[in-house]
Amino acid sequence: MLFNSFGYAVFLPIVFLLHWLVPRKWRWALLLASSLFFYASWGPEYIVVLLLSILVSYFAALYLEGAGAPDRKAGRNPGRKASGAVLLLSILFCAGMLFFFKYLNFFSENMTALLRQFSIPMQPFTLRLALPIGISFYLFQTISYLVDVYRGKIPAERHLGIYAVYISFFPKVMQGPIERGGALLPQLHRPGRFHYGQASYAVKQMAWGFFKKLVLADGLSVYVSQVYDNLPSYTGFSLLLATFFYAVQLYCDFSGYTDIALGSAGLLGIRLSPNFRSPYFASSIKDFWGRWHLSLSGWLRDYIYIPLGGNRVGRIRHALNIMITFLVSGLWHGASWNYVLWGGIHGALQVIEGFFPWNKKSSPFQTDRRLHSLLCIVTVPATFLLVCFAWIFFRAATFRDALYVLRNMFTGIGSPYTYFHDCALQMGLTFRNLVFHCLPMIPLFLFDLVSLKTDVIALISRQRFFIRWPVYILLLLVILLFSEKGVTTEFIYMQF
Repeated sequence: MLFNSFGYAVFLPIVFLLHWLVPRKWRWALLLASSLFFYASWGPEYIVVLLLSILVSYFAALYLEGAGAPDRKAGRNPGRKASGAVLLLSILFCAGMLFFFKYLNFFSENMTALLRQFSIPMQPFTLRLALPIGISFYLFQTISYLVDVYRGKIPAERHLGIYAVYISFFPKVMQGPIERGGALLPQLHRPGRFHYGQASYAVKQMAWGFFKKLVLADGLSVYVSQVYDNLPSYTGFSLLLATFFYAVQLYCDFSGYTDIALGSAGLLGIRLSPNFRSPYFASSIKDFWGRWHLSLSGWLRDYIYIPLGGNRVGRIRHALNIMITFLVSGLWHGASWNYVLWGGIHGALQVIEGFFPWNKKSSPFQTDRRLHSLLCIVTVPATFLLVCFAWIFFRAATFRDALYVLRNMFTGIGSPYTYFHDCALQMGLTFRNLVFHCLPMIPLFLFDLVSLKTDVIALISRQRFFIRWPVYILLLLVILLFSEKGVTTEFIYMQF
């Protein structure tokens, strides 16, 4: 059941009405039933993996809290060693499930290729397994919960039903955000009363998400797929334009999903963590990762980068910590060397930019607002171009395809008219087509620009009736007029 499907358009209002009608003490039961139903709509077999991860982590956390509690009379913690072993085993269990479903074939194929280099004959062992929806997201959430309980940051959840909702909550189970126990569990324990303002904001947030998904992401995906799925047929500006379109498509697809997820949860009185903060206005790669997929960035920082030593080590070790963190990020996205390389590119770029003098905290470019603004005029577009360069490896099917794009994207640029005209012929683009797909980018650009300083939805909501309602109606008309009719497309990050 996709967010952009008719089924979800029926499902969400029913859950919304029932949620505010049932007694507050039983809302967790409704949320659990609706979340399991939502997840089972993708295939009942997926439920087994989800429930198994819930049960194992639930009982493991209870043990971690009990065994890890200090013996105050003795002044020591006798169960700490045992709890450390249980934590390790439970993390290995989660990582093992992720490896089995997502990386087993990748590992087997690469091991086979490596052994053949040494003339050791071996046939790859592969399984045809469907990747359970959202497994990378909810298993990372499970691991963070176990580690936080072990560290004593949060207590172990005693209520199995509420814990199950925490892991399986339907707005976030497919693509996040990767929620922390300290943020979501208290909300499930203390359900609030209905607030019209919160529900109104949630509906507007969902509408903005649908605009990004249905109008921009789905519209641009036609041209991106046309080029990247048949690269030898395209050269020059066609490759460059398809790469730019993909950057916008991916952002609108994923952030659109997040807006719909946050809005869906908001209708039920639950606040989920934001995942994006105008990422294409980032002034550096480090800044980009402080704005893109925030819940994953925070997870990698807290559970990989900082435990490795973070920036509290020497320069070489610090660079190594950054590279390891980004390589893990790349591998998390998919079982392909392209994703690992994409992560490595981001890691290397962040290491390199750390040597630039204007990135030092003591630099006048960081302390003086005017100098910083002048610097951003250069660094913001430069960062965007670097991010687009890395997206080539993210989108291309193979490393060879990515190299083809890099080698041929500027072919013929010496003759500008031919460079652009050939693109129009290759992609079947007319000036009208280009305007049709680029015009909706203007409100996206303005929304993200204003979002740097204020909440745009709240800002519009505060305006007078004759100002805000034309904006709402215009957005609805754009969605109806510009979106593909009768087409339901999956969200890109569902494959991760």
